[in-house]
Amino acid sequence: MNHSQTPGARRLDRRRFLTTAAIGGATVVGASALGGLDAEAAFAAPMPSLDPAVSAAFAEGRVVAINRSVLDVAGSHGERHLVQLTNATSVWKLRTTTAEAVETGDGLYARGVTMPDGTIAADAVWVNIVNIHCTIRGIGKNRLHLAHNDHELVGRVVPETTTASYRGGAPTSDLSRMRIGQTAQVLGAWRPADNHIDIARVALGH
Repeated sequence: MNHSQTPGARRLDRRRFLTTAAIGGATVVGASALGGLDAEAAFAAPMPSLDPAVSAAFAEGRVVAINRSVLDVAGSHGERHLVQLTNATSVWKLRTTTAEAVETGDGLYARGVTMPDGTIAADAVWVNIVNIHCTIRGIGKNRLHLAHNDHELVGRVVPETTTASYRGGAPTSDLSRMRIGQTAQVLGAWRPADNHIDIARVALGH
């Protein structure tokens, strides 16, 4: 992408790119270059748009059906979304993965642009993403016992994936400084099968 372009031109290019991808013309994989794909990016404030016609579109809810590359998503407030996955869509499910990892029953948060037929051509999709503030109630070998709004949760430590950030520091695989009673922000992926959370990152000391 040419960074000398104006913001409006970059957004127009983004819309053209995703429109082309949605009709099968793009061959570039990894549209997360248009915006971050890590767990924090899912909850970042959207960029303001200079042109309402090319503003970012967002969808969240539960995947109720999959028709080839289109996800039928039932929103939390009764709305319905059709999310088009393309060969330019980046997918996160605890880590960067592929569209084949999305399953019926998964929770979903998607970012993209609205197409003329009302579908959302997604440049990034986060599957089963969880972002909670909680208290550490117990520490096991491969799991954390968490309390969130009077609910007890189990967070699973995933080898070579789970990291911790202490007092705003850089993420580290060293989890030894966590203590029972600490408050934490946990980013991860919900596991529908057992209602546990696979942990991507634990932030402590904020």
